[in-house]
Amino acid sequence: MDLSTPEIVRQDPLLQPFVSILNRRKTRYHRIRNRLVRQYGSLIESASAHHHYGLHRTDEGWVLREWAPHASAITVIGTFSDWRPQERFRMVRLNDGGDWELRLPLDALHHGDLYRFVIEWPGGSGDRIPAYATRVVQDPGTLIFNAQVWAPDDPYVFRHGPITDEVEGLFIYECHIGMAQEEKRIGTYREFTRNVLPQVALSGYNAVQIMGIQEHPYYGSFGYQVSSFFAPSSRFGTPEEFKELIDTAHELGLRVFMDIVHSHAVANEVEGLGRFDGTTDLYFKPGSAGWHPAWGTRCFDYRKEAVVRFLLSNCRYWMEVFRIDGFRFDGVTSMLYTHHGLGKTFSGYEPYFDDTVDESALCYLALANDLVHEIRPNAVTIAEEVSGMPGLAASIAHGGYGFDYRFAMGVPDYWIRLVKDIPDEHWPMGHLWFELTNRRPEEKTISYAECHDQALVGDQTLIFRMIGSGMYDAMHVDSRNLLVDRGIALHKMIRLITMATAANGYLTFMGNEFGHPEWIDFPREGNHWSFDHARRLWSLRDDPRLRYRFLDRFDREMLFLARTYRLFSTAVVRHRYDHETDKILAFERNRMLFVFNFHPTQSWKDYPIAVVEPGYRLVFDTDSARFGGFDRLISDQIYLNVSSEPRQPVIRLYLPARTALVLQPVDEG
Repeated sequence: MDLSTPEIVRQDPLLQPFVSILNRRKTRYHRIRNRLVRQYGSLIESASAHHHYGLHRTDEGWVLREWAPHASAITVIGTFSDWRPQERFRMVRLNDGGDWELRLPLDALHHGDLYRFVIEWPGGSGDRIPAYATRVVQDPGTLIFNAQVWAPDDPYVFRHGPITDEVEGLFIYECHIGMAQEEKRIGTYREFTRNVLPQVALSGYNAVQIMGIQEHPYYGSFGYQVSSFFAPSSRFGTPEEFKELIDTAHELGLRVFMDIVHSHAVANEVEGLGRFDGTTDLYFKPGSAGWHPAWGTRCFDYRKEAVVRFLLSNCRYWMEVFRIDGFRFDGVTSMLYTHHGLGKTFSGYEPYFDDTVDESALCYLALANDLVHEIRPNAVTIAEEVSGMPGLAASIAHGGYGFDYRFAMGVPDYWIRLVKDIPDEHWPMGHLWFELTNRRPEEKTISYAECHDQALVGDQTLIFRMIGSGMYDAMHVDSRNLLVDRGIALHKMIRLITMATAANGYLTFMGNEFGHPEWIDFPREGNHWSFDHARRLWSLRDDPRLRYRFLDRFDREMLFLARTYRLFSTAVVRHRYDHETDKILAFERNRMLFVFNFHPTQSWKDYPIAVVEPGYRLVFDTDSARFGGFDRLISDQIYLNVSSEPRQPVIRLYLPARTALVLQPVDEG
């Protein structure tokens, strides 16, 4: 194994003092990977625990296996036994490693049967949902969860394979199945397939990132407190309907990424993995380290081979059974540090290499990324990570941990600070440019102005912060309201500059593209179990009397612009000009010139901008009437060099207040 200076150090000399630690981590990864390969034949085969454990129908009958080392007895109960323990449904312990098995004839179980375990251990017992259950349903009356036999006579047959085309830039539509409809209830896979997917494709996005798929007992957790890792949530429909959703997305040219939660698990003992076999540390770290102090959830022990195989198999399962195109790994910061990133500031490089880093978690993430790309080389992995761990989205060969992309999570935080705390006239152009473009060159990043995080209860979307109560009574096309005008203008500018400066991809959360009002709040005791804010008000977008439709049209044409002019064919964004007092910022990407005037009141006439081409044509502006603007610019207007020095051309522009222009080079004359 080559333990010379990793490539990421060559690209970032500030990592030089930590070469020995980087090499130690690399050695650990290769040692564990090689052990798995020796034992199982390949990394992919090491991720086959779901083929061994769980319930499986064979030609000879049913086979059910579970891992529960501390258990002294396991009995399967269900609708087939009138929920009473029967001798024929007692599992047999296979080995000292804690594997249990039950074999049954084909007529013993049927599609739709409900079941669970009664697990006994020295000093106690309890009901449990199998860890590898692929279908879990909740009784609407008792609210009790049970595993369900899922073996339909007419299983869904995929018509389309995963998308294999290379992607030049990702345009991701982050979404949630349950809140994707307007009625005050939980939406379904089929409704999403029928009503939302076509709109996403028409809007110009090329990927959907779906939240809350893994089964979770508490709907209000947004899907981030998972109980059954192999079960698509039944509150939205059946596994076959989820397969149809993915197949339809592929037909429309949309990749499907799912939020995968391997950073923690719900603490529930019956529905989840907590105290599964009577011990609290079967899947989780022992003692207090096994509890997340802020979330009240359980923290996986990535040092255990059985846990690593459980999670790796989970990745393989979603890719092979449902043809998922990739994953957004949630809560990576929490995984990486024993302090979970809580209350920590990451200034300097030392915090990335001290003894608070969980190197077993880093090793697991590298294995997961390696596995995903071994299964499908063009699959996509994205890290939701806020600390800035160097190398997270660099290749394993270069000393990194193998993610394809990382989120630029500082960008939405910065927009919130600007909108919330700093008057427009004091927005710092130089610092804004720094925040939008500050990224590690060896890592691909995805930028966004806001995702679901910025809209959760207790917070506000950007447009709601800017417009406030005007969202309720001043969004009519005939109304005149300065706060609404400001909010709409900045909403467009913020999105355009975030997308245009993004390195490799852009994301928005469902509904935010058209300025969805208010916040997200799932039914819970604190809001009297209301669905008022756990839905999307699509009718606002579709109402010709309201201004929301202008923002929706802007979003569609902004993405069309990006794809037409291939902005993401290069990650290079060249700064051309900024002026703090005038609130002007200009930059170039793939020869396209972007000029922003963030000044709240001052429009500039004949404003000089040094450029690189002899002439430009105006191809897009945020002030267009079709975007709800004031139409102060002339579409397709040509701007030619006014400088006497041909090697340093200058064009003069009319820059209306709170307006952005996009210009395409043209030949002089």
